Amino acid sequence: MTGPRFLRLAAELRERISLGDYAASGGLESEAELGRRHDVSRVTVRRALEQLRDEGLIAARRGSGWFVISGASFGQSIALGSFQHAGSAVSEAGVPLIRRVSGYEYRPAPADVARLLGQVETLRVQAVRFAGSHPLDVVTEWVPLEFAAPVSRADAEDPGVWETLRRNGHDIDVVRQSIAATAASATVAPLLDVAEGTPVLLVRRLALLADSRPLALSEHRYLGHRFRLDVEFRGWPGTAATDPPGMTPIA
Repeated sequence: MTGPRFLRLAAELRERISLGDYAASGGLESEAELGRRHDVSRVTVRRALEQLRDEGLIAARRGSGWFVISGASFGQSIALGSFQHAGSAVSEAGVPLIRRVSGYEYRPAPADVARLLGQVETLRVQAVRFAGSHPLDVVTEWVPLEFAAPVSRADAEDPGVWETLRRNGHDIDVVRQSIAATAASATVAPLLDVAEGTPVLLVRRLALLADSRPLALSEHRYLGHRFRLDVEFRGWPGTAATDPPGMTPIA
């Protein structure tokens, strides 16, 4: 029975790490406190902590207990009218972000991507991004043929597809972002070094030029326990004299 219990405890602690609950001090509760709180044995607690250690999320300090490793999880603030990418969240944590291209080819885009880009022929780039030595996300990017020429495989790795496009005079005017919860597929899981079915956060970003032409589309599959998006809301529907259209209080 220890196996399922230690996995459940590891999952709960992983969730708290991903939410930034340990961000202030970085220190986890003592093994004894974790055992009392979750009603499990010391052996179960230790196995759960060792599981998280092996995932690169925590480390033990002699005489001081267990601590969350810097860069174990990243929170990216988002707000209406602004755009940041994960690179800024990682760099702010003082952790190097490394991008390794695993696929670079000119090919027809899938139907859903072609619909968003307005054309079928594209450059497709797939890369794995590492925060330090641990995988953060798998990103797949499509660029319409008319804009793809300046993006070499080396450029796709550093400084990256979007930055290369910007340096070649293509200024992004609007970014449309969609967020969904999904699971690591049989092709994505090995790249992230996790089991198939591991929760991932899917973030799709469509970049538009000032004339509304699509410039690029990217799909990031972040490890769910290593990345989150933070949003701050101002006010509450029904409390202001004039609320934006369509805003109603949550029951």
